Amino acid sequence: MYFDPMCPWAWMTSRWLLEVEQVRDVRITFRVMSLSVLNENRTELPERYKEMLSRGWGPVRVAIAAEEKFGNEVLRNLYTALGKRIHLDKHPLDRDLYLAALAEVGLPAELADAAYTDEFDEALRASHERGMRPVGEDVGTPVVHVPGPDGEQIAFFGPVVTPAPKGEAAGRLWDGVLAVAGTDGFFELKRTRTREPIFD
Repeated sequence: MYFDPMCPWAWMTSRWLLEVEQVRDVRITFRVMSLSVLNENRTELPERYKEMLSRGWGPVRVAIAAEEKFGNEVLRNLYTALGKRIHLDKHPLDRDLYLAALAEVGLPAELADAAYTDEFDEALRASHERGMRPVGEDVGTPVVHVPGPDGEQIAFFGPVVTPAPKGEAAGRLWDGVLAVAGTDGFFELKRTRTREPIFD
């Protein structure tokens, strides 16, 4: 799963996927993508969204710096630590957020410095590109890569779901994702969202 920590829909999808791990024989790998990278050349965006994107560089830079220094496995717990604070506690995207999340998962405080530098932007852009290339540029986050026909990876935007299904309901949704991924020529299912993310 490719996530941007500030996206509430990615957070919902990640909580669903962690449930899937409990009821299906899968292990989720978390990877970083960036809404700020995705939208950096789009001039038609509303000013409020542009302001959000300018703040959005911080958490993805901290996440990619942690992955670069300590390996991919640290993203699982770091994303949860960031996401709880961002989506449940409504904490602003600032140094205190990064320091608290890093401390919770036992990562060094100096990783918070990455939020304010472009030192890891090349790695961030590479991770973003790996996530987006198979799905296309006209989607956002979450992006999920799943096994398709003959073992090839199929990428989808979504699923966008709220509240996050639990238990066997999570497993059934996973089964459905695998079913459409295994269907030659399948591209999209979509309907208009009628509710905001339900965090529990």
